[in-house]
Amino acid sequence: MGAHVLVIDEGTTSTRAIAYDRAFRETASNAREIELHFPREGWVEQDGAEIWAASLDVARRTVARTGGVDTIAAIAIANQRETTLVWERASGRPVANAIVWQDRRSAALCEALTGAGQASRVQAVSGLLVDPYFSATKLAWMLEEGLIDRAAAEAGELAFGTVDSWLIWKLTGGARHVIDVTNASRTLLMDLESANWSREMLDLFAIPPAMLPEIVSSGGALGETAPHLFGKPVPILSAIGDQQAALVGQGCLQPGTAKITYGTGAFLVANTGGQRPSSTHRLLATKGYDTGTGAAAFALEGSIFNAGTVVKWLRDELGLISQAADTEALAREAGTNAGVYFVPAFTGLGAPHWKAGARGEITGLTRGARAAHIVRAGLEAAAYQTRDLVDAFAADGAPVERLRVDGGMVDNDWLMQFLADICERDVERPAYREMTALGAAALAAMQLGWVTPEDWAARDPGLTRFSPRMDPEERAALLAGWARAVAKAAG
Repeated sequence: MGAHVLVIDEGTTSTRAIAYDRAFRETASNAREIELHFPREGWVEQDGAEIWAASLDVARRTVARTGGVDTIAAIAIANQRETTLVWERASGRPVANAIVWQDRRSAALCEALTGAGQASRVQAVSGLLVDPYFSATKLAWMLEEGLIDRAAAEAGELAFGTVDSWLIWKLTGGARHVIDVTNASRTLLMDLESANWSREMLDLFAIPPAMLPEIVSSGGALGETAPHLFGKPVPILSAIGDQQAALVGQGCLQPGTAKITYGTGAFLVANTGGQRPSSTHRLLATKGYDTGTGAAAFALEGSIFNAGTVVKWLRDELGLISQAADTEALAREAGTNAGVYFVPAFTGLGAPHWKAGARGEITGLTRGARAAHIVRAGLEAAAYQTRDLVDAFAADGAPVERLRVDGGMVDNDWLMQFLADICERDVERPAYREMTALGAAALAAMQLGWVTPEDWAARDPGLTRFSPRMDPEERAALLAGWARAVAKAAG
């Protein structure tokens, strides 16, 4: 048996492959960017064929760097969630571009459903809110607009899936059409309690059942790769949505533990154990994981749509920084935010506001405002949005006592200290940051017998801790300014 787990970590802006040995050390990796397309305001698309080609390329190159396919015991998948793909079963070709989770084109459909009084029923069944964020609204839009042929869908000629479904279909040469339970729980179509497709939701969104994949555990025998891809079949032993993968990676396998990942967006996820959470503060009830070895959990989640995208925008569109690392020095140089607030509602506001029509705002500009203040305001926004989530979690009876963080933005020490100050919580940063990929690897390793869930939860990740030290009056003033800025952006 091989000595590595190969993780394909397909994110919103890039796809990576990382090989881990039995001690969960990263031994090889490769990455490629995935292009985002913006055909209209509020629309975000990707080419499914590009996602597959890039993912296969980085996987093959990483396998080569480990010494060949004989070194690989299993493949694991972590993926951007809610992104919606439809392809022909016969040819395996996408029928249209994938509609990315950030896309807002189905807002009118969501407004119609909410206006018809369906929102409470949707939440009762799926745990989710009626919002363009989720897969069913995107798929319903594709069917309504004729982007995909309803007759072909009803005849079973077309397949729907999230990115995990798409990658497993392609990896297995079309032998397996499945979706892991965490990704299924983000579609609006799954009954959260039973973990089965809901006929009621399928009828509500007018989705043909023949399009749907089989719902499977996050860990288990999900298929084997087609022999020609890597030279011989490799078992696929886990697949999980990226935020739930990070929950596992951070070892949050006990009720009451939580993590927040700062990537393209930011996602606070708390393990609620075997008890399905119920939110009255516009948070999401979802599946946390199902290890396939007897350990499973529900989770409560708050989703921030734009976090790392702010840094990318400051770099690529405004040219205020040349690289992400520049933000820390500029934030320190600014000294204060000079009254400048940046509400990054590029694609609306997520939890707990859920304002699909909100647009970004930079407020409080004066003649004394400099580039450093705008950059600092962009970083501060991640902390303020996190505080909004922390308050909502507490109001829902799921208080987050400390913030265990991961993702690209957490390398910034200034931001981590500001986060602790604004949230009035200790912030814990693990030494190894790729928690999404690590969580998927851990699930596969559980199938291989390399580790148990109990051992994984007890693992020492080597934490750096940031504790609050801001004056309470300063914190209160900053939060009041943020609340005014959000109210303006939300309209």
